[in-house]
Amino acid sequence: MQCVTLSLFRFDSPLTRAWAFAMMGGARAFLPRVPGLQFWKLCGTGTGQGFTPRAWPDAYAILCAWPDEATARAGLADSRPFPWYRRRASECWTVFLQPVSARGAWAGTAPFDPSGALPDGPLAALTRATVRPARALRFWRRVPDISDVIGADPNVLFKIGIGEVPLLHQVTFSIWPDRHSMAQFARHDGPHARAIQAVRDGNWFREELYARFRILGEDGTWEGRRALPLAKET
Repeated sequence: MQCVTLSLFRFDSPLTRAWAFAMMGGARAFLPRVPGLQFWKLCGTGTGQGFTPRAWPDAYAILCAWPDEATARAGLADSRPFPWYRRRASECWTVFLQPVSARGAWAGTAPFDPSGALPDGPLAALTRATVRPARALRFWRRVPDISDVIGADPNVLFKIGIGEVPLLHQVTFSIWPDRHSMAQFARHDGPHARAIQAVRDGNWFREELYARFRILGEDGTWEGRRALPLAKET
Protein backbone atom coordinates (compact mmCIF):
# COMPACT_ATOMS: atom_id res chain seq x y z
CA MET A 1 0.00 0.00 0.00
CA GLN A 2 1.65 3.20 -1.17
CA CYS A 3 2.32 5.87 1.46
CA VAL A 4 2.59 9.56 0.58
CA THR A 5 4.19 12.01 3.00
CA LEU A 6 4.06 15.79 3.15
CA SER A 7 6.74 17.26 5.42
CA LEU A 8 6.72 20.94 6.38
CA PHE A 9 9.70 22.73 7.94
CA ARG A 10 9.78 26.20 9.49
CA PHE A 11 12.99 28.22 9.77
CA ASP A 12 13.20 31.24 12.09
CA SER A 13 16.66 32.75 11.58
CA PRO A 14 18.16 34.43 8.50
CA LEU A 15 20.93 31.80 8.45
CA THR A 16 18.59 28.80 8.49
CA ARG A 17 16.28 30.44 5.95
CA ALA A 18 19.25 30.94 3.63
CA TRP A 19 20.21 27.28 4.15
CA ALA A 20 16.68 26.09 3.36
CA PHE A 21 16.55 28.22 0.21
CA ALA A 22 19.88 26.80 -0.95
CA MET A 23 18.60 23.27 -0.32
CA MET A 24 15.89 23.78 -2.94
CA GLY A 25 18.78 22.99 -5.25
CA GLY A 26 21.15 21.10 -2.95
CA ALA A 27 18.68 18.46 -1.77
CA ARG A 28 18.26 17.26 -5.35
CA ALA A 29 21.62 15.54 -5.09
CA PHE A 30 20.46 13.36 -2.17
CA LEU A 31 16.77 12.58 -2.69
CA PRO A 32 17.28 10.25 -5.69
CA ARG A 33 19.50 8.08 -3.44
CA VAL A 34 16.95 7.61 -0.64
CA PRO A 35 16.03 3.90 -0.44
CA GLY A 36 12.50 3.18 -1.61
CA LEU A 37 11.64 6.78 -2.54
CA GLN A 38 9.39 6.58 -5.61
CA PHE A 39 8.60 10.25 -6.20
CA TRP A 40 9.59 13.54 -4.59
CA LYS A 41 9.09 17.27 -4.99
CA LEU A 42 10.79 20.15 -3.19
CA CYS A 43 8.40 23.06 -2.71
CA GLY A 44 8.21 26.49 -1.23
CA THR A 45 5.11 27.65 0.63
CA GLY A 46 2.74 30.55 0.21
CA THR A 47 1.11 33.08 2.49
CA GLY A 48 -2.47 32.31 1.41
CA GLN A 49 -4.88 29.51 2.24
CA GLY A 50 -4.32 27.66 -1.03
CA PHE A 51 -2.94 28.74 -4.40
CA THR A 52 -1.03 31.97 -3.76
CA PRO A 53 1.44 34.14 -5.69
CA ARG A 54 3.09 35.38 -2.48
CA ALA A 55 5.92 33.23 -1.12
CA TRP A 56 6.40 32.54 2.59
CA PRO A 57 10.22 32.44 3.07
CA ASP A 58 10.02 30.85 6.54
CA ALA A 59 8.64 27.47 5.47
CA TYR A 60 9.44 24.75 2.94
CA ALA A 61 7.82 21.44 2.02
CA ILE A 62 8.93 18.05 0.73
CA LEU A 63 6.32 15.79 -0.83
CA CYS A 64 7.27 12.12 -1.20
CA ALA A 65 5.74 8.82 -2.33
CA TRP A 66 6.94 5.51 -0.86
CA PRO A 67 5.97 1.85 -1.36
CA ASP A 68 4.58 1.58 2.20
CA GLU A 69 4.43 3.39 5.53
CA ALA A 70 7.32 1.47 7.11
CA THR A 71 9.64 2.48 4.27
CA ALA A 72 8.42 6.06 4.55
CA ARG A 73 9.12 6.27 8.27
CA ALA A 74 12.56 4.69 7.91
CA GLY A 75 13.52 6.98 5.05
CA LEU A 76 12.38 10.14 6.79
CA ALA A 77 14.15 9.14 10.00
CA ASP A 78 17.54 8.18 8.65
CA SER A 79 18.13 9.19 5.03
CA ARG A 80 19.74 12.43 3.99
CA PRO A 81 18.63 15.18 3.68
CA PHE A 82 15.68 14.75 6.09
CA PRO A 83 17.68 14.76 9.37
CA TRP A 84 19.45 17.93 8.22
CA TYR A 85 16.13 19.70 7.80
CA ARG A 86 14.93 18.63 11.25
CA ARG A 87 18.13 19.79 12.97
CA ARG A 88 17.90 23.27 11.49
CA ALA A 89 14.14 23.77 11.56
CA SER A 90 12.43 25.46 14.49
CA GLU A 91 9.35 23.34 13.82
CA CYS A 92 8.55 20.41 11.56
CA TRP A 93 5.50 18.32 10.80
CA THR A 94 4.83 15.30 8.58
CA VAL A 95 1.48 13.81 7.61
CA PHE A 96 1.31 10.19 6.38
CA LEU A 97 -1.28 9.48 3.69
CA GLN A 98 -2.70 6.61 1.65
CA PRO A 99 -3.88 7.66 -1.83
CA VAL A 100 -7.44 6.50 -2.51
CA SER A 101 -8.11 8.37 -5.76
CA ALA A 102 -6.01 10.28 -8.27
CA ARG A 103 -6.40 11.60 -11.79
CA GLY A 104 -4.11 13.69 -13.90
CA ALA A 105 -0.32 14.00 -14.02
CA TRP A 106 2.57 15.78 -12.33
CA ALA A 107 5.46 16.61 -14.67
CA GLY A 108 4.15 14.01 -17.08
CA THR A 109 3.92 11.16 -14.56
CA ALA A 110 1.18 9.66 -12.38
CA PRO A 111 2.92 9.66 -8.97
CA PHE A 112 0.18 8.16 -6.81
CA ASP A 113 -1.06 4.57 -6.74
CA PRO A 114 -4.60 4.66 -5.31
CA SER A 115 -6.01 1.76 -3.33
CA GLY A 116 -9.03 1.28 -1.11
CA ALA A 117 -12.17 3.37 -0.86
CA LEU A 118 -12.73 6.93 0.26
CA PRO A 119 -12.85 6.97 4.08
CA ASP A 120 -15.94 7.92 6.04
CA GLY A 121 -13.78 10.03 8.35
CA PRO A 122 -11.09 12.66 7.71
CA LEU A 123 -9.42 12.83 4.34
CA ALA A 124 -6.88 15.03 2.56
CA ALA A 125 -7.14 16.65 -0.85
CA LEU A 126 -4.28 17.70 -3.11
CA THR A 127 -4.78 19.84 -6.19
CA ARG A 128 -1.80 20.57 -8.41
CA ALA A 129 -1.77 22.67 -11.57
CA THR A 130 0.65 24.06 -14.10
CA VAL A 131 -0.75 27.40 -15.18
CA ARG A 132 -0.33 28.39 -18.80
CA PRO A 133 1.81 31.58 -18.83
CA ALA A 134 -0.62 33.31 -21.20
CA ARG A 135 -3.48 32.63 -18.75
CA ALA A 136 -1.58 33.39 -15.52
CA LEU A 137 -2.88 36.94 -15.00
CA ARG A 138 -6.52 35.90 -15.31
CA PHE A 139 -5.93 32.90 -13.02
CA TRP A 140 -4.30 34.95 -10.26
CA ARG A 141 -7.12 37.48 -10.33
CA ARG A 142 -9.42 34.64 -9.24
CA VAL A 143 -7.17 33.22 -6.53
CA PRO A 144 -7.73 35.71 -3.64
CA ASP A 145 -11.48 34.99 -3.58
CA ILE A 146 -10.85 31.23 -3.53
CA SER A 147 -8.26 31.48 -0.73
CA ASP A 148 -10.58 33.63 1.37
CA VAL A 149 -13.39 31.07 1.02
CA ILE A 150 -11.13 28.16 1.99
CA GLY A 151 -9.82 30.08 4.99
CA ALA A 152 -13.31 30.99 6.16
CA ASP A 153 -14.70 27.45 5.85
CA PRO A 154 -15.07 26.11 9.43
CA ASN A 155 -14.80 22.52 8.23
CA VAL A 156 -11.20 22.75 7.04
CA LEU A 157 -8.87 21.08 9.55
CA PHE A 158 -5.68 22.16 7.79
CA LYS A 159 -4.73 23.98 4.59
CA ILE A 160 -1.56 25.22 2.94
CA GLY A 161 -0.41 26.33 -0.48
CA ILE A 162 2.90 25.02 -1.78
CA GLY A 163 4.61 25.18 -5.14
CA GLU A 164 7.67 24.39 -7.21
CA VAL A 165 7.77 27.50 -9.43
CA PRO A 166 6.11 30.75 -8.27
CA LEU A 167 3.08 31.80 -10.32
CA LEU A 168 3.15 28.77 -12.64
CA HIS A 169 3.39 25.50 -10.63
CA GLN A 170 1.01 25.51 -7.69
CA VAL A 171 -0.35 22.98 -5.16
CA THR A 172 -3.16 23.29 -2.62
CA PHE A 173 -3.21 20.74 0.21
CA SER A 174 -6.13 20.60 2.62
CA ILE A 175 -7.59 18.22 5.20
CA TRP A 176 -11.33 17.87 5.80
CA PRO A 177 -13.35 16.08 8.52
CA ASP A 178 -15.18 13.98 5.92
CA ARG A 179 -15.80 13.69 2.19
CA HIS A 180 -19.20 15.33 2.43
CA SER A 181 -17.85 18.63 3.78
CA MET A 182 -15.13 18.61 1.13
CA ALA A 183 -17.63 17.93 -1.64
CA GLN A 184 -19.95 20.65 -0.36
CA PHE A 185 -17.16 23.21 -0.59
CA ALA A 186 -16.11 22.07 -4.07
CA ARG A 187 -19.64 22.08 -5.49
CA HIS A 188 -21.05 25.16 -3.76
CA ASP A 189 -21.89 27.97 -6.16
CA GLY A 190 -19.19 30.42 -5.06
CA PRO A 191 -15.73 31.68 -6.10
CA HIS A 192 -14.29 28.16 -6.16
CA ALA A 193 -16.96 26.71 -8.43
CA ARG A 194 -16.87 29.75 -10.73
CA ALA A 195 -13.07 29.55 -10.95
CA ILE A 196 -13.23 25.86 -11.87
CA GLN A 197 -15.70 26.67 -14.63
CA ALA A 198 -13.44 29.47 -15.89
CA VAL A 199 -10.49 27.06 -15.94
CA ARG A 200 -12.48 24.63 -18.07
CA ASP A 201 -13.80 27.30 -20.43
CA GLY A 202 -10.48 29.10 -20.84
CA ASN A 203 -8.07 26.13 -20.84
CA TRP A 204 -5.93 27.88 -18.20
CA PHE A 205 -3.98 24.82 -17.03
CA ARG A 206 -1.38 22.94 -19.06
CA GLU A 207 -1.37 20.07 -16.56
CA GLU A 208 -3.59 19.11 -13.61
CA LEU A 209 -3.58 16.53 -10.83
CA TYR A 210 -6.33 15.85 -8.30
CA ALA A 211 -5.81 13.33 -5.50
CA ARG A 212 -7.60 12.26 -2.31
CA PHE A 213 -5.97 10.50 0.63
CA ARG A 214 -6.81 8.56 3.77
CA ILE A 215 -5.04 9.96 6.86
CA LEU A 216 -2.60 7.43 8.35
CA GLY A 217 -0.97 9.60 11.01
CA GLU A 218 1.25 12.58 11.74
CA ASP A 219 4.57 13.38 13.41
CA GLY A 220 5.56 16.70 14.93
CA THR A 221 3.64 19.94 15.30
CA TRP A 222 2.73 22.95 13.20
CA GLU A 223 2.11 26.42 14.62
CA GLY A 224 2.81 25.02 18.07
CA ARG A 225 0.24 22.22 18.08
CA ARG A 226 -0.64 18.94 16.45
CA ALA A 227 -2.16 19.84 13.13
CA LEU A 228 -4.73 17.03 13.04
CA PRO A 229 -6.62 16.94 16.33
CA LEU A 230 -9.63 15.33 14.65
CA ALA A 231 -7.92 13.23 12.01
CA LYS A 232 -8.37 9.84 13.68
CA GLU A 233 -10.80 7.30 12.31
CA THR A 234 -12.64 4.94 14.58
